[in-house]
Amino acid sequence: MKGLSRLLLPLGLLAAVIAAFAFLQLDAAALLSRDGLAAMAGYAARFLQPDLSAPHLRAIAFATLETLAMSAIGTLLAALLGLGLALPGAGRFGLLAQGAARLLLNALRAIPELVWAALMVLAAGLGPNAGTLALALHTAGVLGRLFAEALENTPPEPADALRLAGSGRLAAFCYGTLPVLWPQLVAYTLYRWENNIRMASVLGFVGAGGLGQMLYLSLSLFQEAQAASVILAMLLMVLAVDALSGWMRLRWVRA
Repeated sequence: MKGLSRLLLPLGLLAAVIAAFAFLQLDAAALLSRDGLAAMAGYAARFLQPDLSAPHLRAIAFATLETLAMSAIGTLLAALLGLGLALPGAGRFGLLAQGAARLLLNALRAIPELVWAALMVLAAGLGPNAGTLALALHTAGVLGRLFAEALENTPPEPADALRLAGSGRLAAFCYGTLPVLWPQLVAYTLYRWENNIRMASVLGFVGAGGLGQMLYLSLSLFQEAQAASVILAMLLMVLAVDALSGWMRLRWVRA
């Protein structure tokens, strides 16, 4: 009886997998047949010959700059908006403002970037404007939450000392709290910029511009060589941004 009970779970999982194949009507035999494997191998082989012609490389360079601009401006706007919402979110302006700010931050980050991009395409039209706004809105929710938690964990003594010495609220924050908080703000912003670089490349699939839109058009037209060169550009761009972000963290945060 005990041995039978141990078999129930794997048997149940096996039955669920078989039921999933039956429900989705997947033809595994055709997929793994000689013709199916040959077709997949031929499709993959066409990706090994990227299009490196001058006109295509110029188009990739422009789309790369567009993607970088989308991610940079979106992250900058998100950092400013996130910091503005983090102050009430950390309880600096009372419980009512704290609850409203945290509710807004939760709503902003609960909606994925692709959904924001689809909404912004309807509102702002096709192109990089929609992608920039989508990145800014979602990232503002993420950074605002992180900034608020960093504010809550910041020692209040320097700002309190300045307030007792006669400084105003703004001056006490700028000279007492912000210098202690600044390395965390920069680190969080740089990490989100790295993520937004990757996401900006994906947002083009819903018409938000950049390399993603170029890749979507190439794949839609079955232009594997052009798509392969766009994918290589994405890879090189991400590697370069990762290296730049690491250098900036080393110089501005750890120092």
